[in-house]
Order: sequence, then C-alpha cells, then structure tokens
Amino acid sequence: MAYQGEIVGEHTSMVETRRLISRVAKSPTRTVLIYGETGTGKGLVARMLHEESDRAKAEFIDVNCAAIPANLMESELFGFEKGAFTGALAKKAGLVEAANEGTIFLDEIRELEPVLQAKLLSLLDTQEFRRVGAVRSQKVDVRFIAATNRILSGEVKAGRFRDDLYYRLQVVAINVPPLRERGADVLVLSEYFMRKFSARYGRTIRSMEPAVRDIFLTYHWPGNVRELENLLERIFILEDDREVLVAHIPPRIMREVEGGGSFDADDQPTAEFGVAPGAGILDFHAATQAFQRRLIERALAAHGGVSLTAEALGISRHALRHQMKKLEIIG
Repeated sequence: MAYQGEIVGEHTSMVETRRLISRVAKSPTRTVLIYGETGTGKGLVARMLHEESDRAKAEFIDVNCAAIPANLMESELFGFEKGAFTGALAKKAGLVEAANEGTIFLDEIRELEPVLQAKLLSLLDTQEFRRVGAVRSQKVDVRFIAATNRILSGEVKAGRFRDDLYYRLQVVAINVPPLRERGADVLVLSEYFMRKFSARYGRTIRSMEPAVRDIFLTYHWPGNVRELENLLERIFILEDDREVLVAHIPPRIMREVEGGGSFDADDQPTAEFGVAPGAGILDFHAATQAFQRRLIERALAAHGGVSLTAEALGISRHALRHQMKKLEIIG
C-alpha cells in the first residue's frame, strides 16, 4: 500500500506494530486509538490504517484538535446551516461529512472540549450527527482514528476526559514505541532518511562516522523519529561533507550523550570523562567510548543481566551485545 514503506524499522516492537496495523485496518471496527509520544509517527500509523482498509478509495481527513479554536471546532467537524450564527451566509458541510465512507483522524483527541466529547460519543454510537443550526440528523459511515501523546486513563481520573468516550475509543488501541526503545532502529531510520534526502537535495551522504553511530544509539531522542529526521535534513542542508560527522551533531545532544550536561560553559569536556579542561586536542571517539563503557558496566552491575540491562538502557539486547563486544566488556 502507499504508506507501507514509510513505517520503517526492524525492531520486534515495530514488526508487531505493523502486523497489528494490517489486522486492524482490515477489520470492521469503526474506532481505533493510537498512543505514542510526540514524533513517534502516530499520523503515519493512521494513514496506514486507512490505506490498508477497504475505505482507501474514500477520503482521509486529518484534524489536529489542538490547532482549531474550541469555539470553531463544532462547526469544523459537523458543518453548519445558513443563518446558524453571525457570518453563516451559506450552509457548509463539515469534516465528518467529508469523510463519509472513509476515515477521520482526530489527533490530540484529549484537547476536545467536554461538550464536543459528548457529541463525538453520540456520533460514535449512532453514526449520526447534526450540522450546527440543523433540525434533522444525517447518517454517515466513518471510521474514527484518535491519537494522543498521553495515557487517556490519567486524563479520565483528572476529570479532563469523559470515561464513557474513553471506553468507546479504547476498543482497539495501538501503541507506537518511542525511538529510544527501538534499539538499532535508529541506524536503520538514519539510512532511510539519508537515502530520502540524497534524492531530495541531489547529494550523496550514505555513511556516518563510527562515533556518530555510537551517539545515535546512546542519545535519548526526546523528539523521537521526527527529531532524527529533522537533524539529518539540517545536515544535508547546511554541511558539505560526504558523510555525517561528529562535528555536525548539535551541542545539546553531545551534552546529554557525554553525561547529561556535564560540559562547562565553553562546551569543553570535564575530567568526568577522563579529559581535563585545557588538555589540548581532544580524542572525542575515545572519550565517547570511555563514557559508554562506564555506563554499560554500571548498568550491568546494577541489573545483573543483559536483558534487564538492555531494558534499563532503552536499547535492544542485540544493540547492547554489539556495544559490549566493541568495548570489550565481559558480561
């Protein structure tokens, strides 16, 4: 299908996610809930659910619930009749109507106001809605995909989200794992984006310095896949080298990789990494390896096994084994 190639990854969590998407897409369910941190690709999952379903020939309507003002959301979703309010000079169909026989994707669903949550629940139950100012209801056939970067059960407990709507949406849930839990997928994705940007910008950058690979495997990636993609695109735009170098990596990333902000004001490594300030030319690769070795050895001592250590570090067992072999760590 059109979006199959966009969900890239070889980690077992992503293989399972793709399998679940394919199964849910072909099912008759009218509601799907997607969980995932910002930048993990929830929109791509929603697109894939649409493209692999029997609704693929109809419309896919993408609605960012956080981007539309609350006072406009009802008329945007349901449309309105002529004269329904000041400025309603002609009737207008809403996004729900436009998605008939297709899919509507409600991103950041938790941002919906309580009144609209109630109207959405009614629509999910009956597949009927009324335009603003209308007397009669209209029937639609729509699959609703909702997404959120927060666990909705917590929003329910806090009184910000209706429990009945939560249970209605929760029938089928898909969790998109964060990049830090996908091990060596960060390298698979890097290669994918480098091919993509090589074609887009007419340049060829297909390789990375070994130290860059280590950095990418160690970094936390709070912005997930989107952050990785943006970083690599920036390098393609601004740098002239034919490979991705350590010098291209922003200081904020280096600070975390080198120890959570243990650089001084001049971004010089401290003695924490075996390099004293003012020591002259620095061997960055050696300093990075020293940090990784200490980090892994401490984690192994604390957790007592490769599987638990890999889980604690947020990488796969394969990635941890690879790092241990490279750094000559016995465990």
